[in-house]
Amino acid sequence: MYLVRNVFQAKPGQSKALAEKFKNAGPAMTEAGLVQSLRVLTDASAGFWTVVVESEVEDLNTYMDMARITSKHPEIGETMKGYAELTTGGHREIFRIE
Repeated sequence: MYLVRNVFQAKPGQSKALAEKFKNAGPAMTEAGLVQSLRVLTDASAGFWTVVVESEVEDLNTYMDMARITSKHPEIGETMKGYAELTTGGHREIFRIE
């Protein structure tokens, strides 16, 4: 099992909108088998407008092939439409759960 943390730096004032997109897409991503669980975190003391999407995944290949898989689930694509315009950048962290 792996823990994947996608850390986004939202544009000023856009962290709430970005977090909402991920919260709304979470159930469909779980149902599609992309993630085992998903939670969304926003900054309390990190850099301003930071949004972290933390997921537990069984298989990294499935997770990394998300674009192909989500094309079969239009509700995910529709929910996430425009998310990149809400960000200025970010990074991904992947940890093996021991």
